[in-house]
Amino acid sequence: MWAFMISAAAVAVLIYAGLRTYPVLGGRAPAERRQLLRQSENYREGKFMNQIPTVMEKSLKENAKMMADFIKGNPRGRPEQPLAVETYRPALPNLGRSIVADGSTTEGASPRVTWFGHSAVLIELEGKTLFCDPMLGRTPSPFPLFGGKRYGSRLPAEIEDLPPIDVVLLSHDHYDHLDYGSIRKLKDKVQRFFVPLGVGAHLIRWGVSAEKIEEHDWWEETAYLGLTLACTPARHFSGRSLSDRDATLWCSWVIRGQESSIFFSGDSGYGPHFAEIGRAYGPFDLTLMECGQYDPRWAVIHMLPEETVQAHQEVRGKALLPIHWGAFTLALHDWTDPVERLAEAARSRDVALCTPRIGETVHIGSSVLPSSPWWRSVTTAK
Repeated sequence: MWAFMISAAAVAVLIYAGLRTYPVLGGRAPAERRQLLRQSENYREGKFMNQIPTVMEKSLKENAKMMADFIKGNPRGRPEQPLAVETYRPALPNLGRSIVADGSTTEGASPRVTWFGHSAVLIELEGKTLFCDPMLGRTPSPFPLFGGKRYGSRLPAEIEDLPPIDVVLLSHDHYDHLDYGSIRKLKDKVQRFFVPLGVGAHLIRWGVSAEKIEEHDWWEETAYLGLTLACTPARHFSGRSLSDRDATLWCSWVIRGQESSIFFSGDSGYGPHFAEIGRAYGPFDLTLMECGQYDPRWAVIHMLPEETVQAHQEVRGKALLPIHWGAFTLALHDWTDPVERLAEAARSRDVALCTPRIGETVHIGSSVLPSSPWWRSVTTAK
């Protein structure tokens, strides 16, 4: 018996040590940095917190039912065949300059965005290239053998074929938004990373120079390369392991150029922060709004599609492009349910909805936006 107990303890120690050294789980800020994080108004009771109560704890019975539902799965939860993906092509600079409202000029191609699936969006704005939540890996899990695979093996562009990236914006540290392999491949292409408080420790562990990282709290605004970037609230949570729940902040981002303005929601439940952001920074020419991986049981951290439309209106968006769907199955709804429900809600509220295929480029401010229901021609798994 003693030999068994000693062996079991040794195995547990080895597993713990292995996980502590497993780089995919990310890094932990040094003690002096953690002390600075605690000075944030959003850090209370030993962790970061939402603006309003966001209770996610369930009873044992509710958790057991949820686990049973996930084990059972949904036969319509993913497409039967890989999704068709369009090939991304870098923008060609415009010849000449355009005059903006204050009389100054800006160079470069017309502003545009390209959706890479899930929440990964490449933005080309006034000659600058930004990438929001560039998760380009195959599976949103620390252990590739576990966790749902991407709906297709092809991306709009491989990382090595992307142009130099001026800015990477990260919304939080979950695996479906912050991917170890993607950051390792991207890091030398990126001029600056803008992240919410605490997330920089992950990047530093993965080889990103600390000089290239800026951490921000909610409502902090910075100017960079002629753009205004504002870290704004979201209603969510963070963590990459069992021991770091809410140790880092989560956020949304405002991206403003001289002529165009974009809102990137990150992950969020519905809350009063959307109206606050709209009052402070709206209107927006385009909103990139979470829509997918929801369930009434966890709606406090992931909006339902009808709430996505409401949030878009409250931030004072003009056109809405849904993200957080079309790449992974992380919930129990049909894979097309998010966009179908969103389209119906958008019609009923007279909201301009933009539904590009993965890899299809959208020109901001265009009078014609991609709006075909392309997903209806994809066979769903039986």
